[in-house]
Amino acid sequence: MLVIVGIVGGATWGALLARRRKGNRLDMLQYATGFGIAFGLFAFFATVIFLRILA
Repeated sequence: MLVIVGIVGGATWGALLARRRKGNRLDMLQYATGFGIAFGLFAFFATVIFLRILA
């Protein structure tokens, strides 16, 4: 669940960042994809570490 939140949050932040930098739609798509993947991976590893600590 946290991974999905990370992907959506990262994609949103990436698209807003590209828009603020005056990017077109393809720029927003590229930023959203990159940030979504990065935040999703971060959330995945954070979840794995958190579950390992609790188990």
